[in-house]
Amino acid sequence: MIKIGLTGSIGMGKSETAKIFSDLGIPVYDADASVHKLYEAGNKGALAIKNLYPEAISKDGSVDRKVLGGIVVGNKNKIKKLEEIIHPLLQEDRAIFFEKNINEKAVILDIPLLYETNGEKHVDYVIVVSTSEKIQRERVLRRPDMTNDKFNKILISQVPNNIKCQKADFIIDTSISIDDAKKQVLNILKEIEQNERNRTWYRNHGLKPWWWT
Repeated sequence: MIKIGLTGSIGMGKSETAKIFSDLGIPVYDADASVHKLYEAGNKGALAIKNLYPEAISKDGSVDRKVLGGIVVGNKNKIKKLEEIIHPLLQEDRAIFFEKNINEKAVILDIPLLYETNGEKHVDYVIVVSTSEKIQRERVLRRPDMTNDKFNKILISQVPNNIKCQKADFIIDTSISIDDAKKQVLNILKEIEQNERNRTWYRNHGLKPWWWT
């Protein structure tokens, strides 16, 4: 199974890009959706956060993400404490996803904070979704309850986009259109397929090319 990490800063178009992969029949692990599930009343994430930040728990026992965000965004120590309890739970969830899709040729791991959590070490390729700063800001500020101050705090807490792009194996530019992004996705999948064929050839011949990490 080829594990492909898909990441990108807020407002870059990562969710729409993940949908392109899904529509092509490639299983997608959605880290955000998994977090939402963990935050539901009675689930492990909600119970753990209740002990850490009880003020972030709603009357029904679920996590109020807006309140939680107000507590941790912009505070590295509080973010770290939150990650320490949530990330192990997400690892358990991913293990279930891998088991469910064990016979698939490839899977997509849609993880917003891939580089921030050193997740690139656990995938075979990383795709970064990107756009211009202008388009990014316009997209984000159209969201309900989003402000310039909140947006800037989020940016500070994430690895800068230019650094992500430097580290990436592939970059998808979402500035133009969905159709254009889909063409980029198809080209990347073709390149990954060719890379894997090359790796198989070298393995079969007991060789290791210089570019093989």
